[in-house]
Amino acid sequence: MSKFWARATLKTYRMFGSFSYPALVGWFNLRASTGKEDRSRLGERYGYSKAARPKGPLIWFHAASVGETNAIAPLIEHLHHLGLNVVLTTGTVTSAAIVKKRLPASIAHQYVPMDVKPVIQRFLNHWQPDMAIFAESEIWPMTLLELAARRIPFILVNARLSDRSYKRWHSAADLAEAMFENISHVAAQSSIDERRFLELGAPKVSVTGNLKVDTGVLPVDREVWAQIMEQVGGRPIWVAASTHKDEEALIADVHKMLKTRYPNLLTVIVPRHPKRANEVLKILEEKELSTVSRSSGEAITLDKDIFLGDTIGEMGLFLRMGQITFLGKSIKAKGGQNPLEPAQIGSAIISGRNVENFRPSYLKLLDRKAVRLVQDEKMLAVAVDELLKNTAYRQEMIENAKVAVDEMKGALERTFTLLDPYIKPLLIKATLEREE
Repeated sequence: MSKFWARATLKTYRMFGSFSYPALVGWFNLRASTGKEDRSRLGERYGYSKAARPKGPLIWFHAASVGETNAIAPLIEHLHHLGLNVVLTTGTVTSAAIVKKRLPASIAHQYVPMDVKPVIQRFLNHWQPDMAIFAESEIWPMTLLELAARRIPFILVNARLSDRSYKRWHSAADLAEAMFENISHVAAQSSIDERRFLELGAPKVSVTGNLKVDTGVLPVDREVWAQIMEQVGGRPIWVAASTHKDEEALIADVHKMLKTRYPNLLTVIVPRHPKRANEVLKILEEKELSTVSRSSGEAITLDKDIFLGDTIGEMGLFLRMGQITFLGKSIKAKGGQNPLEPAQIGSAIISGRNVENFRPSYLKLLDRKAVRLVQDEKMLAVAVDELLKNTAYRQEMIENAKVAVDEMKGALERTFTLLDPYIKPLLIKATLEREE
């Protein structure tokens, strides 16, 4: 693709966005009807805001969903504590709930506006950010080009490019260059990501590591945890976390295999999307497994095979229920899930082999013999069985994972250092405005 065609493609994208605006409105209304959008805040998707823009320098942070939000939360809190205003945009109802629960009310939250030129212009005209800091791989053409036109620095932190995203961008190299040359700085998770961003045209890339290592251990309400563990008693437990479509049926089959050896076995299933709870309950019912859901508030009695973690913001609770965690989106689906959360909590980790989205973390864990990879339900059943019956082996994996995590720490401090030249002028500006 030549640079001429790259410019033509961006122009076509801009025109298509404007022409499809009415259809996008209908699409968001449809999502709202299924609970995937907050109907009372749909205006934010179109760039409107009911919140006033505070006086002083302001940074626009953006995180796609829950994982990205948790990763950059310490960064947001630090800069806000220094006296800088923040507006944080996210893309899901779940992430909005996490923001409300975790971050101070003085940090404005908005749903991310559509990547349509008039919508982005409306958003930027209202908030007038001095800088934009986006998480991971959130690169939107109109947003990036409009920020560049206004000379607003755009920094990508905790940045990564999956195999799929890299191949897609690489197949349109001129288009990628036309986009990526507008990124002020990329704080990449790994040397692999660094090379990919540089190849695609990013002018300045630094390896800072994975912020998710430095976010701290997932919180838990200790009183709630104690109550649930009292219900469970001394039953053998394992956790299947962040499961995706078709994986719950696989987990159910593994539970049945293991139950012949562990009659009192309790399997905890935590779907990646809690909205799928009814779908998962139906699957488990068809498998003739007795299930109790967290949202029901019912006790976990001895006759229950499965505890379904279908609530938002309680992953810290579910992961602490057992010392063995299987991470989903890795056998029947591709990409994998973040292994750092169970590693930090103290769990022996099992995963399928499709973990390309978190390759650097898994490589480090594999190097330390802190994760076990499986390819099907039979291998998963064997792995869980060995970890249930061999306490020493399980504890060795847990300790190895903690060592691996410690070795990966430091990304937050390195990101602060990278941001320092961009932040200092804003702090000076804030001081001068307060003195006026």
